[in-house]
Amino acid sequence: MNKRNFTTIRLSQGEMHVYDFGNMKLYAYETGDPLSDEVFLLEKDGRFVVLESPCFVDSIAALDGYLAGREVAGMLASYHAAGASFLPGTPKYATANAVRYAKDGGGQALIRQFAAAFGDAFDSNVHTVTHVIGEGEVEIGGIRFVIHPTADAFDVEIPGINAVYTHMLGHDCHSIVAGAGHADGMIAQLKGYLRKGYSLILTSHYTPEDLKDAQVKIDYLEQLKTIAASCTDGAAFKQAVKKQYPAYSGENYLDMTAGFFYA
Repeated sequence: MNKRNFTTIRLSQGEMHVYDFGNMKLYAYETGDPLSDEVFLLEKDGRFVVLESPCFVDSIAALDGYLAGREVAGMLASYHAAGASFLPGTPKYATANAVRYAKDGGGQALIRQFAAAFGDAFDSNVHTVTHVIGEGEVEIGGIRFVIHPTADAFDVEIPGINAVYTHMLGHDCHSIVAGAGHADGMIAQLKGYLRKGYSLILTSHYTPEDLKDAQVKIDYLEQLKTIAASCTDGAAFKQAVKKQYPAYSGENYLDMTAGFFYA
């Protein structure tokens, strides 16, 4: 599946990119919110499963409007569990560690920050999980998913469309890298994607990407470690990385990475 082979549906806010896999469709919703979040819908036999939640009031209204009158079998709430006004009454699925992350852990800290920054435009209420799931296979709405718990929440394989969902990739933007060890873990994960040959890599902060993008990110992470080894402080590190990657977005993520490498 070519990552650019989609049709576009414009919503009251943002737009939907629809990938047709024959017996299943993937809807990648660009929310157009201040965080540029992505939300994904899987459709099979007229039933929908939602992967992640929109968190801003306007994007919630837009996606609610699109799904009105359609059957939604459930929602997987992994890294983005705020926005509880979205799809009330729909079954919500998450791992136990994702529930902790959203209610008491790092996810909740981020939710509080976003609520302070964006006020009433951001729905800081956390979805109530009705189905706690574990590692391995789960079927929702006739669609098979494979759950892989992570340090914070969980990643999701979608075998029916040969895709995988993880929190972040972004082949031409900086990422939050918590030191060389974390970079090595990210590289190992991405090399696993290459070995498995996924058609698409889905993330909640970028449009769908592919294996070429995964290789670009691997090269970036390797270069990041090399630059970090040659610098003595965060300021020099950031300057060197920006010189190497002048067109990359996400400078706030680079600031956080520098904080980890030079704590």
